[in-house]
Amino acid sequence: MIKVWDYVKEYDAMRKEILDAVDQVFKNGVLIFGPKLQEFEEKFSQYNQCKFGIGVGNCTDAITIALRACNIGAGDEVITTSNTAVPTVTAIVNAGASVKFVDINEYSLIDVSKISAAINEKTKAIIPVHLYGQMCEMNSIMDIAKRNNLKVIEDCAQAHGATYLGKKAGSIGYVGCYSFYPTKIFGAYGDGGFITTNDEDLFEKMQRIRSLGMERKKMSSGHWNEKYYAVEHGTNSRLDEVHAAILLKKLPYLEEWIDRRRQIASRYNEELKNTDLELPKEHPDNKHAYHIYNVAHKNRDEIMKSLAEKKIYLNISYPWPIHIMDAYKHFASPNLKKTENQAKKIFSLPMYPTLTDEEQSIVIKELKNLI
Repeated sequence: MIKVWDYVKEYDAMRKEILDAVDQVFKNGVLIFGPKLQEFEEKFSQYNQCKFGIGVGNCTDAITIALRACNIGAGDEVITTSNTAVPTVTAIVNAGASVKFVDINEYSLIDVSKISAAINEKTKAIIPVHLYGQMCEMNSIMDIAKRNNLKVIEDCAQAHGATYLGKKAGSIGYVGCYSFYPTKIFGAYGDGGFITTNDEDLFEKMQRIRSLGMERKKMSSGHWNEKYYAVEHGTNSRLDEVHAAILLKKLPYLEEWIDRRRQIASRYNEELKNTDLELPKEHPDNKHAYHIYNVAHKNRDEIMKSLAEKKIYLNISYPWPIHIMDAYKHFASPNLKKTENQAKKIFSLPMYPTLTDEEQSIVIKELKNLI
């Protein structure tokens, strides 16, 4: 059996390191807001070329907290793409704002040429989604945002380690938001998220919001309360010590794993280039991290069914654009034809660092036989 994603071989290789890290946390006696989280926040921020970082419960929370910290909520609009995972839009709605969708370009990313036309007096932010492991055209997005006084919050859930003109995902906008969901390029063994910024005031505000609006506060008695005083309405979203410790063990391998993903993608590109599959395109300004190797074919459903019968399992990311879903169709726009057309034929091939050359050969061979 060949899965579209698998963590077991990675865990087998790192089992001793991971169990040792977890054991150390348990022995230390601190499970929340401890030294491992602090160390991870510092190191992952540095990796992403940012000054400040905050561990949170998941990427949905990360985006919501970022929006709230930017004072974006009821009556405001946020521009993003409908070709994304539901959590991008969930986070915007959770913050109280409305969504304005923009169509995609040939890289399956937000079409920057269409952003300006979507801006109105209600627009307060742009959330570019760095999809499948590739970054959006951030220079153009930042120029548009500057001209219109908009915040840019990067959705980096699928783009750990990806770069645009040498700059890491999450380091260019006002805020960067990441996911550590297990399937991601840099995943935990459960849920988790992260926020980066270079703005110290915003960093402090997001720290408060993620922890029930609390910070050190001088009480009327003159004593300092270290934790338990809310200065604003917050939420409860924390990356725990266990996952911080595990991610610290995995972080040194991240670049090596991205190199392996790119090697797998390069082989797919070479061996499938003369078929009628539509292969992913890498923007010349980008280093694609290949969270997903996304292809397209008019006979997608038949291909996936036939390969599943041979125990080769593929995936669709994503079969339904957000704007056609019942929960969000009131945000629909008539100008999302590329998004809608792509959703009918896209699917993804197995892509993870421990996919063996032999397994990839089988996938390629069986896929070629079908198409």
